[in-house]
Amino acid sequence: MKSNTFFEMTNEELNNKVQELKKQLFELRFKQSVSKLSNPLSINECKKDIARALTILRQRQLGISEEPTKTVKKKTSKSKA
Repeated sequence: MKSNTFFEMTNEELNNKVQELKKQLFELRFKQSVSKLSNPLSINECKKDIARALTILRQRQLGISEEPTKTVKKKTSKSKA
């Protein structure tokens, strides 16, 4: 996953993503010990995604980067004259 997608997430979404990735990493390690993985590099990718998400969370704690604000697009009504 690209780091730009992590920057677009809120802190809550990042925390959920980290938990999801940790669960996925556990499952990948389990599958690797039981049988061969179709793509053994997926473990490394998963670890790097966890590190990316945690890095962005830490940057936000230190004030280096900011959490994106949720912008709600308002529909503009055009009046017919």
